Amino acid sequence: MSDLFGSSPDEGTANRPLADRLRPSSLEEVVGQDHLLKDGGALSRMLEAGWLASLIFWGPPGTGKTTIARLLAEKVDLHFEQVSAVFSGVADLRKVFDAAKIRKSNGKSTLLFVDEIHRFNKSQQDGFLPFVEDGTITLVGATTENPSFELNGALLSRCQVLVLERHEEDSLKKLLERAEELEGRDIPLDEEARSSLFALADGDGRFFLNMVETVFRTGEEVLDKERLTDVLSKKAPSYDKDGEGHYNLISALHKSLRGSDVDAALYWFSRMIDGGEDPLYITRRLVRFAVEDIGMADPHALVQANAAKEAFQFLGSPEGELAIAQTVIYLATAPKSNAAYRAFSTSRKSAKKHGSHMPPKHILNAPTSLMKDLGYGKDYAYDHDAEDGFSGQNYFPDDMKREQYYHPVQRGFERDIEKRLIYWDGLRKKRQREGDA
Repeated sequence: MSDLFGSSPDEGTANRPLADRLRPSSLEEVVGQDHLLKDGGALSRMLEAGWLASLIFWGPPGTGKTTIARLLAEKVDLHFEQVSAVFSGVADLRKVFDAAKIRKSNGKSTLLFVDEIHRFNKSQQDGFLPFVEDGTITLVGATTENPSFELNGALLSRCQVLVLERHEEDSLKKLLERAEELEGRDIPLDEEARSSLFALADGDGRFFLNMVETVFRTGEEVLDKERLTDVLSKKAPSYDKDGEGHYNLISALHKSLRGSDVDAALYWFSRMIDGGEDPLYITRRLVRFAVEDIGMADPHALVQANAAKEAFQFLGSPEGELAIAQTVIYLATAPKSNAAYRAFSTSRKSAKKHGSHMPPKHILNAPTSLMKDLGYGKDYAYDHDAEDGFSGQNYFPDDMKREQYYHPVQRGFERDIEKRLIYWDGLRKKRQREGDA
């Protein structure tokens, strides 16, 4: 039986992993990255122009970064050299650069593929610069981390960053079809189990093909979803608690809460828990959300967020996670207002702008006779003794005009607060008119 690309596998080839045997032999066979390789894509435009820039491939595992780099080298007739930042040091890189110089002098350029390039430190990354600039190498780096945070600005300025996307179900189906063609039979799974197989891959094509190979090796018996789960171990969710995934998911949770989408918020919360995130980190963010995005529209939101933290600390995992989920639901469905947040920000700016004004003397205490002689506390009106419990006195500095920082919204409890503010503002103006008279 021949393989997908027309060659007849020998005994050694047959023993190679399925993912390796199905590795594309041309860029046209790569699946899942059409936005880069099809007409109008960044890579297809470069190849049509007959050149290749230094590149950074940024994407999750199993999306074809190494394969595409190797095929690009073949396409533009470059010598392909591969190193891993995990296993290579300065001495290894020096040997690579020296060999590339010799090739260049002989008329052959080099494509240097650096896997996990983000693991090189700043000085090691700087070491690439002169060889990229003088054309000794065309650099193609691969990283699963955000290049903006992990790579030097000098190196980034000399490379074009291309984002590789995780495999969706359509591209995984193409991989499965190729595997079935290579095996000469359909994968022994019922429909529900096939759908489950796509979900278990979590967008990782290499992991998906490894699972496919495992299923093929179980024999001819058709497996259902339950039996498939017994045969396979679920891929660990793609989530780095200290990296890009961490910030992406907490951002997704925060914005889903702000958008009052309770189901999306629960999904992102569950993704973070499933990925091993510290639940107390999530509760800290929920407390912040309660004061930043709900505030006085529902003051009880802060109580709920703090209660979730205390409940988790008391119950532990997994029982305490239900308390957090309950708070996610509460915050997502609560009325939203950032009026308190904006009021605080505006008042801080005003405090810095106006400097160190003294409070008006009538609201200062006068514990000594000297302070009384200076007018401290003179003519202070005790609000509880005033009509309506409101004196209407000025509490801003004497040489500063009154400013308004807090503007409640017409949602939740703030609707009632606005009524109070309008009422007090009217009384304040009335007291001023009475004083002027």
